[in-house]
Amino acid sequence: QVQLVESGGGLVQAGGSLRLSCAADRRVFSVNTMGWYRQAPGKQRESVAVITSYGITNYADSVKGRFTISRDNAKNTVYLQMNSLKPEDTAVYYCNTVPGRDQYWGQGTQVTVSS
Repeated sequence: QVQLVESGGGLVQAGGSLRLSCAADRRVFSVNTMGWYRQAPGKQRESVAVITSYGITNYADSVKGRFTISRDNAKNTVYLQMNSLKPEDTAVYYCNTVPGRDQYWGQGTQVTVSS
């Protein structure tokens, strides 16, 4: 069973930083564009950041300049460095392929930013 396991979430004050990690099965990670998504209470899940297998990145306008996505191909891990966090960044964060595949959605990791 292929799994993507997110970690690194937590409670942080506005202006703080967190680094999320996503450990992926090599079969998924090595050939796919990977992405971080988030879902806030009462809202639809949205794409936050994307990275291709070649390292090309793209970001949602709301996080551009604050978040950085990266990947370690040797460790089959994708990261999301989040700086200058805002209360509106509060959500459950997930990683998945791009586009997201139903069978890969995991539990996510909760990020809560207090004002």
